[in-house]
Amino acid sequence: MEKMMRFQYKPVRRQEAIVGLFVLLFPVLLPCFFASFSHASPSTFLEWNVPKPRHLRLLTSALQRESSNGEPTDLWAPLADQGWRPCLGGSVNAPREWQTMRFLSFALPQKSEGYLQVFLDGGLNQQRMGICDAVAVAKILNATLVIPYLEVNPVWQDSSSFMDIFDVDHFINVMKDDISIVKELPDDFSWSTREYYATAIRPTRIKRAPVHASANWYLENVLPVLQSNGIAAISPFSHRLSFDNLPSEIQKLRCKVNFKALVFVPHIRALGDALVHRLRYPPTESQPLITDDLTGTTDRNVKQMPQKFVVVHLRFDKDMAAHSACDFGGGKAEKLALAKYRQRIWGGRVLNSQFTDEELRSQGRCPLTPEEIGLLLAALGFDNSTRLYLASHKVYGGEARISTLRELFPKMENKKSLASSEERVLIKGKASLLAAVDYYVGMHSDIFVSASPGNMHNALVGHRTFENMKTIRPNMPLLGQLFLNKNITWSEFRQAVVEGHQNRQGQLRLRKPKQSIYTYPAPDCMCQA
Repeated sequence: MEKMMRFQYKPVRRQEAIVGLFVLLFPVLLPCFFASFSHASPSTFLEWNVPKPRHLRLLTSALQRESSNGEPTDLWAPLADQGWRPCLGGSVNAPREWQTMRFLSFALPQKSEGYLQVFLDGGLNQQRMGICDAVAVAKILNATLVIPYLEVNPVWQDSSSFMDIFDVDHFINVMKDDISIVKELPDDFSWSTREYYATAIRPTRIKRAPVHASANWYLENVLPVLQSNGIAAISPFSHRLSFDNLPSEIQKLRCKVNFKALVFVPHIRALGDALVHRLRYPPTESQPLITDDLTGTTDRNVKQMPQKFVVVHLRFDKDMAAHSACDFGGGKAEKLALAKYRQRIWGGRVLNSQFTDEELRSQGRCPLTPEEIGLLLAALGFDNSTRLYLASHKVYGGEARISTLRELFPKMENKKSLASSEERVLIKGKASLLAAVDYYVGMHSDIFVSASPGNMHNALVGHRTFENMKTIRPNMPLLGQLFLNKNITWSEFRQAVVEGHQNRQGQLRLRKPKQSIYTYPAPDCMCQA
């Protein structure tokens, strides 16, 4: 019996040794497996190559900064009255009362020319702008708008519909005096579906609407289709209406849709309100966070003074990192993985890949990493007692990439830390709904800052401008040059950052030709008091 046990024991130990050796050598023998696997799960890939801080000298000094006993008044103070008001009707003496104003209406036509369908791609905020444009085009054509169809996002694979995100009844009701809107087509046109247009060339589909097309283009090319067929479908539609040379009532109509008609569904607003309340009234150590309902209110914090908080939109997903063609400190393996991903998704169409990392950074073309956005905030004067809300879907590199930012701001929260899994069940796995919650919290924050320009940045900058709310816009070229200087001291860095952002904290900027009305609502949709 003993001999038998010894006989069995040796092969088992030998098998364990072989398995252990295989585990150690597997990444070396099959590096391509890990590179391809990183396409599906970037955070998993980077756990094998945890990036080290790229600005260790600055980070060390930032971590040693002293906490202020009181709030830095210049940072937290609301924006001064800039003399501009929403110009969509109602009294100009109440800048924050636009939500209760009666907006101007623009003569609903007696007879519709037909039904207008639009198919919108992109993420939540690109689709949001497309919805506003769709209303404007329907007005130009005297058409009845069908609730826009939202395409499945190819990056996030989100199939959320308009009605999953926005309160459709509120949308129709607010716009009822301006254009006719229907939730679905009548039976006579039920054949007009996405699948129908995907199978062949159809006379009712307008496929080649130019980017930023004029109102005349729609009158010349889409109106005849409407009049001949009773319906016209435009696909793709994103960015298909000009920002210039349009009647002022059409411009105001776009702002009315964006700032008044597009309201998130009730469960998004309820969750957003709960998150905002928990940021304003955080529990003490002796009072744990209660997340068993969406009210967020408890008797114990009724007398508690509300706290201020900053929303940071950390736009640092895999697509952003790859498309920028910048080096983010993950070594050769990361650079190779991002280059392969960039080639697979965009082929040779990424112009940034023709430049060196130094050239891209000095021109401000590289998105700020979590470490860099943390250093920016610290240099501006936010200390480690500042409450941050991290608005982001998936961060490239996962927690390993965020850890430096968390070191600088230990009171950093997000949807997962503030709400229970039961509260998040309706938004789980839905990128558009997750982004909607972040947008809602961002609109209720004291300060909003985005790590890099993008649709979320543009939408919130415009919306907060409309309401005269503080928004910090990072000076990307300046920061790129500062981060390239490895010999810069913390004192020098801080002084340069403060001076470079004095006029980038929400000061109103008038829209210039070709710029988006959704990012710059003045002067088209705002008036000087």
